[in-house]
Amino acid sequence: MPAAKETIGQIEYYSRAMKAPRIREAATRLADQAREGGWTHEEYLAAVLSREVAAREASGAEIRARAAGFPARKSLEDFNFDHQPGLKRDTIAHLATGAFLTEASNIVLLGPPGTGKTHLVTGLGLRATQLGHRVLFATAIDWVARLQAAHQSGRLPQELGRLRRYGLIIVDEVGYIPFEQDAANLFFQLVSSRYEHASLILTSNLPFARWGDVFGDQVVASAMIDRIVHHAEVITLKGSSYRLKHTQVDSLPSTRPENTAE
Repeated sequence: MPAAKETIGQIEYYSRAMKAPRIREAATRLADQAREGGWTHEEYLAAVLSREVAAREASGAEIRARAAGFPARKSLEDFNFDHQPGLKRDTIAHLATGAFLTEASNIVLLGPPGTGKTHLVTGLGLRATQLGHRVLFATAIDWVARLQAAHQSGRLPQELGRLRRYGLIIVDEVGYIPFEQDAANLFFQLVSSRYEHASLILTSNLPFARWGDVFGDQVVASAMIDRIVHHAEVITLKGSSYRLKHTQVDSLPSTRPENTAE
């Protein structure tokens, strides 16, 4: 018994020194189970360490999710696919693997307001944090404001470099408010800085053909779209707003049938 207490004391000391408190808890909790089950030393060690790793990964994912700036926590599992019968579940399931992140590919969701674009990109963003990627979420207007502040203070190159260290940047609501030319140029620099380097997810209520109206310059819009879609999954959502489902409003004024990638 004294030897056992001494061993437990050593485990407690080592776990504190390693800043790994779950090792101490798991070692004590799993010891009897290992003896009764006839585990090898290697099996016992692996089981103890797995508890620590799992806890750290969960903690890290939560920290990354909080830092991402999501407007609300919405998971892919909670998405109502019945409201989007044309959306392939397999497509979303593949994107949820995070393969697009390792390939520095992009995702674009187009469609009228209320069709689930923000829900889907939030779910994909949360999944990315669980896979170990750093994520930032903001509306297009907020991104432009951030870039303008960096530009005015003379640190735009540094800000773009810092943003490149994020595995995923999400730009929500492209097209709701037109950009002035300077703002459009700044947004173009954000897109260009991430081209074939790190991933973007964008949502828009407008088809690509009308992005020139948003950015005030067809040439800038074309160059931007070219870089975005070169390596991208473009998904078009259709239908009326899910938020209007239980109201007497049939549709929104901005809902247009031409909301496609064409």
